[in-house]
Amino acid sequence: MRWKHCLPAAVALLQFAGAALAQAQATIVMASTTSTEQSGLFGHLLPEFTRATGIAVKVVAVGTGQAIDMAKRGDADVLFVHDQAAEEKYVADGYAPRRYPVMYNDFVLVGTQADPAGTRGSDIVAALRKVAAANAPFISRGDKSGTDAAEKRYWAQAGLADRGSGYKECGCGMGQALNIAASVNAYALADRGTWLSFKNRADLAVLVEGDKRLFNQYGVMLVSPRKYPHVKAAEAQKFIEWVTSPAGQATIAAYRVGGEQLFFPNAAR
Repeated sequence: MRWKHCLPAAVALLQFAGAALAQAQATIVMASTTSTEQSGLFGHLLPEFTRATGIAVKVVAVGTGQAIDMAKRGDADVLFVHDQAAEEKYVADGYAPRRYPVMYNDFVLVGTQADPAGTRGSDIVAALRKVAAANAPFISRGDKSGTDAAEKRYWAQAGLADRGSGYKECGCGMGQALNIAASVNAYALADRGTWLSFKNRADLAVLVEGDKRLFNQYGVMLVSPRKYPHVKAAEAQKFIEWVTSPAGQATIAAYRVGGEQLFFPNAAR
């Protein structure tokens, strides 16, 4: 008799445990840029989100262009990148219902301490003109990433189709591009977050910073569940709401390397 009385409670307990387990095992796929991964931000940010919601995040970190293409195929649930013009087109083309600003940092031009092209200062366009004129070694990512798009924009602003004989594209991520630049004493454009967490600097140092054109904004978008019904829209939207909430924004602000803040939250709420 006592067993019969306990049965409803046992069933309820099992149902509750099953629901909790299902929530803990919920996983979304995020297509993102390499800078958020290689800077260490996601290693700091995503465990906090999982603790708060029980939702795990699997990150596919590639260049922004590749991340957008991945999301356009419906191979991700959420997109977190840094090329505002491309992001706005992605939304306008119906691939996401809305773009949410999340955070920003900036780009920097790095090169050897000796700075043979004389680029040091706060004008990125003038610096690139000097690099080209000196035929100085310059390693470009050349991978259609957000950083690559910004770099191409600065070269265009400099009015340079010929970037000098030292210009080389590696078709690689930010960390690898910096490794190559360090090994051959070349210039490179980097996002500050990856630069601050980069350990293999050799003789490289920041030479150009502070130009307002070097501003680097990040945005997050839900992959359209209208286009792709399989998208885990509810869970992905929870990530967007959390990362733009006071808790998520504070977590971003708290991430530091060597005492320096890498990203600055600026969600519009």
